[in-house]
Amino acid sequence: QVQLVESGGGLVQPGGSLRLSCAASGTIFSISVMGWYRQAPGKQRELVATITSSGSTVYSDSVKGRFIISGDNAKNTVYLQMNSLKPEDTAVYSCNALLQRTSLGFPRAYWGQGTQVTVSS
Repeated sequence: QVQLVESGGGLVQPGGSLRLSCAASGTIFSISVMGWYRQAPGKQRELVATITSSGSTVYSDSVKGRFIISGDNAKNTVYLQMNSLKPEDTAVYSCNALLQRTSLGFPRAYWGQGTQVTVSS
């Protein structure tokens, strides 16, 4: 089994900061990519940011310059530092990992349960 456990969500005022963490555990051979997605009420889930095992990053235009994704390969953990938060950043943030459980297995995507981020005064 593989589990992705997120933490760090909560309520923050506009302009504030939050740091999300996501740790993958279980039988894991390698992780290719980890990332964060978010879904606001009434909207489709959208990409926030991803990071590869070699450190290459991708950001959505809406968070570029405000959010920073980083990873710790040794801990199978990814972080999302969110700065200058806006009310429109309010959403459930979910962690995703593309990983192999064995050396012979195909990469498969796994999801965390999600953590609520609310930006409001």
